[in-house]
Amino acid sequence: MFLVFTLIKESFLFAVSALKDNRTRTLLSLLGVTIGIMTIIGVLSAVDTLRDNLEESVRKIGSRVLYIEKWPWDGGPDFPWWKYVNRPEPKYGDFEAMKARMTTAEEVAYSINIGDVTAKYKNNSASNVSIVGATHGILTIGNLDIVDGRYFSEQESRAGTNSVILGATIAEGLFPVEEPIGKYVTLMGRKLQVIGVLKKEGSGILIDVSNDDVAYIPFSLARNMVNFENYSPSISIEVKPNITLEEAESELIGIMRSIRRLPPTREDDFSVNKTTLITAQLDQMFAVINLAGFSIGIFSILVGGFGIANIMFVSVRERTNLIGIQKALGAKQFFILSQFLIESILLCLIGGAMGLLCVYGLAALVQALLDFKVIVSMQMVILTTTLSTVIGLVAGIVPAINAASMDPVEAIRSK
Repeated sequence: MFLVFTLIKESFLFAVSALKDNRTRTLLSLLGVTIGIMTIIGVLSAVDTLRDNLEESVRKIGSRVLYIEKWPWDGGPDFPWWKYVNRPEPKYGDFEAMKARMTTAEEVAYSINIGDVTAKYKNNSASNVSIVGATHGILTIGNLDIVDGRYFSEQESRAGTNSVILGATIAEGLFPVEEPIGKYVTLMGRKLQVIGVLKKEGSGILIDVSNDDVAYIPFSLARNMVNFENYSPSISIEVKPNITLEEAESELIGIMRSIRRLPPTREDDFSVNKTTLITAQLDQMFAVINLAGFSIGIFSILVGGFGIANIMFVSVRERTNLIGIQKALGAKQFFILSQFLIESILLCLIGGAMGLLCVYGLAALVQALLDFKVIVSMQMVILTTTLSTVIGLVAGIVPAINAASMDPVEAIRSK
């Protein structure tokens, strides 16, 4: 065993020496593997980053929340809009019946979204504000994170007091130097007192569900400001922790059909939406991107592997005389074989490391310039090491076998 380790050590030193002696050739042979590894890791890291952004967006929407709405979320180029256009909107009475009858719900809320509103305070204004008028349960269902002030009390929600909770961007625009809590802002001609400010979230890449440009008001106030059935009302149901989404959805559909008195032969006149409808479509997109990136990377690596195999054949030819001398002095075939295999594997590992460093460098640059988190996981490092080792073995095995099987006399006479 000691002899084997000694031989491997000597082979490693020979391989390092050969790489140092031919630095230009070594650098050129690394490019193919570097580009291939960088492509694969770059694409997979981009997909991981997008997936993380999607999961964060899903957490904001609510991964255990069901939404009763007029329109389904699973649209597309062939979306049959004519099937849904005449459906009734979810009514406030539907919400009250659902809240009273549903046993699998942790919380139920009713909300509307009034878009493209301008908020004003003195000489400051914030445009493109969305007003969400919601019942009290939206606090837990919407995962609202209030960093300054407080949420509506039960009494304020029921009475519809003139109060508002502002998103971070709105608060920054209206109150650049003042404390917003207790001040009065103007929304749709109403003066509303600011009682809370939400945590800044930032916008998402795939699904923008940020609350930064949203102002929350009690639903009882919103229904006095607008005809709420014209603003796409939605019933949100947060499912109890010990209940599956499928069980809750089944109960929900049964209750809604009962509320609307739909006969068994008639289709539902409402949609039950959930985040899996979004993630299922995006998962298909991620699979295609993964496959395309992996295919491009594999072709790049194959080109790099052929280049390394070619370099190894050249290296064997240049060192034929030295191989003959080593074999004449008693060097075993294993020693000769391991020299060239280790040299080939080292080339690929260095190329893989360079590719990984390029990805880390680009990720750091993106984070510095765009303030956007890029994910390069430890799995990528393991994948890089494994791919590089396999490519090195495949690219170097034939030249190494040729070198190990040389006749020492012929090899010495070749110079």
